[in-house]
Amino acid sequence: MILTLTPNPSIDRTITLAGALARGQVQRVLSVTSQAGGKGVNISRASVSAGEPTVAVLPAAKDDPFVMELLAAGIDCRPVTPAGDVRVNVTITEPDGTTTKLNSPGATVDAAHLEAMAGALLARAPSASWTVLAGSLPHGAPPEFYAAVVRRLRAIDARVAVDTSEAPLRALVDALPDSAPDLMKPNGEELASFTGGDAEELESNPAKAAEAARTLVDRGVGAVLVTLGGNGAVLVTAEGAWHAAPPPTTVVSTVGAGDSSLFGYLLGDIRGLPAPDRLALAVAYGSAAAGLPGTTIPEPVHLRTDLINVTVLGGSA
Repeated sequence: MILTLTPNPSIDRTITLAGALARGQVQRVLSVTSQAGGKGVNISRASVSAGEPTVAVLPAAKDDPFVMELLAAGIDCRPVTPAGDVRVNVTITEPDGTTTKLNSPGATVDAAHLEAMAGALLARAPSASWTVLAGSLPHGAPPEFYAAVVRRLRAIDARVAVDTSEAPLRALVDALPDSAPDLMKPNGEELASFTGGDAEELESNPAKAAEAARTLVDRGVGAVLVTLGGNGAVLVTAEGAWHAAPPPTTVVSTVGAGDSSLFGYLLGDIRGLPAPDRLALAVAYGSAAAGLPGTTIPEPVHLRTDLINVTVLGGSA
């Protein structure tokens, strides 16, 4: 079972334009879609599509349409008392795949709200194959929240994956090795933010990305999956480092691609695949997501693992 925590969920509204975004102008819209989302929610959605059990923990009223949508989609949703309404995020997608995101802050939480989320997670983590902490933190949450939850999960021998950015990511890294999760999934920009590297260089040079990710493994992180956009992804563990190039993909929307990559890796691990195959599955899921509209999460039928080439990076076995 994959257990997910989405502390700052969102209603993801995607606006697809007929042409390039023109600031200050009136433009026609091809379509508007709306879906219950957030990083952890997206991972739980992918899990259901792959036939794997999942439980999604998030703040929302039990009768909120957000929760009802997830239940209707087959997602075992365990809502905890929210600080306010679920926020709305807007994504604007242009024909060439360029994506602009407008994320609202959401309600402000207090210590009681945060403990309710942590408690719901800790109660279910012992029966989970993976516990995933994903996404931004709501207003009022200290940046150290994820680091503190990781420490509590490690105390009960839960396997933990973290996908976050900005201050929560920096706080997690600053607290290593005590807060070291079993898996981290930064992208090139996020990796550069705490290693001091150049984001563009890391995204374009898998060897450099692996070198930067190695610093996290050396500080106790079990594995680091670095997503590199159109350049695929890099996986670094104590045993080695690998790069996977994506299959040819016509990019429609990059929203949810990183979440899908993370799920692909977790699915490969649950199925007992070796590291290179886990990486290939991660890239297959991420590429498939990029080729689908809006926040559509890929299903197994969308995957092209046969077109993915995995190479060993220097010094690995």
